[in-house]
Amino acid sequence: MLGPHVIQTSCCPAVQVAPNYPIVRTNLAVALTDLGTGLKLKGQLQQGIAMYERALALVPRHADALYNLGVACAEAGQVERAVFCYEMTTHFNPACAEAWNNLGVLHKDADNLERAADCYMAALNIRPNFPQSLNNLAVVLTSQGKAGEAYSHLQAAIAASPDYAEAHNNLGVLQRDVGAIHDALASYGRALKLVPDSRNAGQNRLLALNYVYPGEGPLVCAAHAEWGHAFQAMHAEEMLPEVTSCDRDTSPGRPLKVGYVSPDLFTHSVSYFAEAPMSHHNPSRVQLFVYSCVVKQDAKTTRLQQKVVAAGGVWRDVARMSEPDLAKLIRQDQVDILVELTGHTANNRLGVCAMRAAPVQVTWIGYPNSTGLTAVDYRFTDAICDPTHTKQTYTEELVRLPGCFLCYTPAADCAPPVAPLPAATNGFVTFGSFNNLAKITPQVLALWARILNSVPASRLLLKAKPLSCAMARHHVMTQLQAAGVPAWKVDLLPLTPGTGEHLAVYGLMDISLDTFPYAGTTTTAESLYMGVPVITLRGGCHAHNVSCSLLSAVGLADQWVARDQEQYVQLAVQHASNIPALQQLRQQLRQQMATSQLCDAKIFVPQLEDTYSSLWQRWVTEGGRKRPIQGLLQQQQEQQRIGQQVQQQQQPGSACHAEQPMQQALQVHAAAAAAAAAAAGSPAAGRITDADDNTG
Repeated sequence: MLGPHVIQTSCCPAVQVAPNYPIVRTNLAVALTDLGTGLKLKGQLQQGIAMYERALALVPRHADALYNLGVACAEAGQVERAVFCYEMTTHFNPACAEAWNNLGVLHKDADNLERAADCYMAALNIRPNFPQSLNNLAVVLTSQGKAGEAYSHLQAAIAASPDYAEAHNNLGVLQRDVGAIHDALASYGRALKLVPDSRNAGQNRLLALNYVYPGEGPLVCAAHAEWGHAFQAMHAEEMLPEVTSCDRDTSPGRPLKVGYVSPDLFTHSVSYFAEAPMSHHNPSRVQLFVYSCVVKQDAKTTRLQQKVVAAGGVWRDVARMSEPDLAKLIRQDQVDILVELTGHTANNRLGVCAMRAAPVQVTWIGYPNSTGLTAVDYRFTDAICDPTHTKQTYTEELVRLPGCFLCYTPAADCAPPVAPLPAATNGFVTFGSFNNLAKITPQVLALWARILNSVPASRLLLKAKPLSCAMARHHVMTQLQAAGVPAWKVDLLPLTPGTGEHLAVYGLMDISLDTFPYAGTTTTAESLYMGVPVITLRGGCHAHNVSCSLLSAVGLADQWVARDQEQYVQLAVQHASNIPALQQLRQQLRQQMATSQLCDAKIFVPQLEDTYSSLWQRWVTEGGRKRPIQGLLQQQQEQQRIGQQVQQQQQPGSACHAEQPMQQALQVHAAAAAAAAAAAGSPAAGRITDADDNTG
């Protein structure tokens, strides 16, 4: 490829002879644009941007240079400039479908969904079978709860490009959202067959398994270990040098540097449990570092940041930072204990853990199973979620915190007062669940049908984002009607716009029914805060037992936790028949919860700090890693072998149901040449998050 000097030398005589001759300036602009693309593809992003700028200095309306400058600016995080470049491209070349598509991606990232949809439609008007725009429009429609329309667009994207792995993954997410989990798993399988190391599809599949199979099953345990082994191998060359006790101040009693990394520090399920440690750490014991990967900050983000800074902590916005750069930053900050709060859910930074950013690494809150990474040392839990006799296996060592492993901070600033018991005036009991449809498996619906058929005139209220779509409503109602529940007994509601409005809907419900084998977390906590007790079922894995732990912390375990499905039905019938007792509990439940261990950050956080001190002292005493990696690798390999045997024994269609987030809008990157050929390049993949994906 000719360098910039050669290009200028060969073209300058022509420019000097005929400075206003358009074809000369255009040819030089084309050459500089090609050069810029070549430099960008070599990783020289800023040099590429400079070449595009020089091309535009010669021909300000050169659409290819504008388009490629937009791509480069987006990659460099210069979002406003990228938007301007794409808008100018569509002005000077309205037929550039790629520019419309990429402009839609940036509007989607800015949460301007209507404008994003308009841009994708403009791209599809130009090129009706454009796979990326079909996929991206489906992403927007899915986030709006328009599952039927999204399904049609994803099917069209796959028909136009059968090897489009991201579209298969996103179809799986959509199928999860409406509860068609067998289909979702098949879609993930197709995505992984096309791209075996697809991080999004692989992690979506792992989360799905928590809904489909009991977490203690060898298939689920092996799948996590297998994924972790492969993922860590991919990052082997990026592993940071090992930290030894000689590299750190091991003086007894010094404040430990504890870092929390999360993309969910906004109005999101995880934030209600992360707020306590971020607000109540004692600076004399913990020097707090928060690595916020939040893409779309809100008032909750601002409040958390203010609390961290007020407590003497350090808040770092790292959403646009790559995992290798973030790992280096954490190492540079000399964090002693790194706590990741996401697991295999949306926008996680498990790559940072795989690179061994801190000498002691912990996973907590955001995911009900193992990371699968031997680089993560510990997993925080409690004796109810993971009793000592648990059959569920983890690559991490379990650390059972005293009492409940979570501390809940209610949304007291926007929560309405507890509403009167509906049954007292309705003359019938309303059961309900606000868990996502992935958790509401056919087995769960069948058990709830038994309750509805056992309690005369009772009703069922379900609330979830996809229930605004006829496809999702039909899926749920078909299963309930097959179990003998008439349609008039069921109310299906979509999501409400704000937290206060969402919490107010609990005023329509008398008793919450929990899901299994993946129980609620945030939904259970907010139901209790709104005065609505929850019936849950004890199980054999962490995901199954979280509500049991929450109810125990509030003092309701004896009357509201069932040991088996028969008792689950019995408890529902028993409580539904005692309206005075339900009224009394409703009046006192918020206060009972607020004064319980579950919401007592002043007790919880010092105990958490004791745990951090113990883990650090253990690391200092043992001079580094607490366990040999080789032994864990052998354990992973054995789990792999068992899981494969179990998978081979499974009959098609024998699972229950589940899943998680979606890959985000794909931005088309293109080389400069003609606009018609501008689609050559690699799409950038991410994921949509949902307020209930992590802990809900």
